[in-house]
Amino acid sequence: MARPLPSTDLEHILRRTRVLWEPVRGQRIFITGGTGFFGCWLVESFCHINRALNLNASATVLTRNPANFITKAPHLAANPHVELLIGDVKDFKFPAGVFPFVIHAATEASARQAAEEPLEMLSTILAGTQRTLEFAATHGTTRFLLTSSGAVYGKQPSSITHLLESYAGAPDTLDPSSVYSEGKRAAELMCSLYQKKSGIECAIARCWAFCGPHLPLDAHFAIGNFIGNVLHGEPISIQGDGTPRRSYLYGADLAIWLWTMLFQAPSLTPINVGSGEDLSILELAQTVARTLDTDAVVRVAGSPVPGSAPSRYVPSVSRAKQLLGLEQTVSLEESIRRTAAWYGVQ
Repeated sequence: MARPLPSTDLEHILRRTRVLWEPVRGQRIFITGGTGFFGCWLVESFCHINRALNLNASATVLTRNPANFITKAPHLAANPHVELLIGDVKDFKFPAGVFPFVIHAATEASARQAAEEPLEMLSTILAGTQRTLEFAATHGTTRFLLTSSGAVYGKQPSSITHLLESYAGAPDTLDPSSVYSEGKRAAELMCSLYQKKSGIECAIARCWAFCGPHLPLDAHFAIGNFIGNVLHGEPISIQGDGTPRRSYLYGADLAIWLWTMLFQAPSLTPINVGSGEDLSILELAQTVARTLDTDAVVRVAGSPVPGSAPSRYVPSVSRAKQLLGLEQTVSLEESIRRTAAWYGVQ
């Protein structure tokens, strides 16, 4: 979508992070994954804050396809404080100069790639993380943010409603579907190794599920698919039985949490980034329909198995609150409304 983020969201991010930005004045930030969901929120909020606070900072954004970025966000590509660096995260040519802050957000959480090209996904995570850390280690970086994933915990036990960062579970190393999870676990380990080697402070953001502008409406994200169903006047379709429990954090809150973590999170202390307010997939579909004031029919393909516990993918966010004062500020219903409005449903 060649459309800016809502100004109300950008102002909200500015208000919540205003006190963090003085160390960035006149400095350079390097961002991988700048064209994805995370990247678009980070780059655009950076541009807004840079202008509002007159920081005279710049962001170098790594992209394999600059034409795609220009089409998707021409207002960002044209910003004089944004430089596009053409290259693949696995082997990009290092730009010259000092970059005190680096955000590595390049890996796409693609179910299709995990199923069809798992070795490519693993290679991208491992080689890309190492390449970005090596860049940071040789270009004056003091703070490095890795966007990891809640997938590193493996399957969440149904008896645990909200997963703490101290949970010691793990994915099945012999299950090919664990490729994304295991890649992210190894990426976190690389941060530890590079901190020992070069002294870079590495913040670890274990990211869960999100909602907002730039979220694909035709991928494997349930909330995006449901909003897309409503946008196209279709029934809301649930492929399973509707019992899995999930939670969703809005993009503006995501940006606030990530910027706060980049500047303030204790190094090598993983912090869950997400919402602790969970609901079932069926309840989510009903919430989307109700929030957007539609007569959309909710269709559920499967039936719950009597006596079975629901699957869960829900974080505990107590550490984010205790260490950094972070909290969810945009409700799920408001997240749905803002996402639909950005895509054209008023």
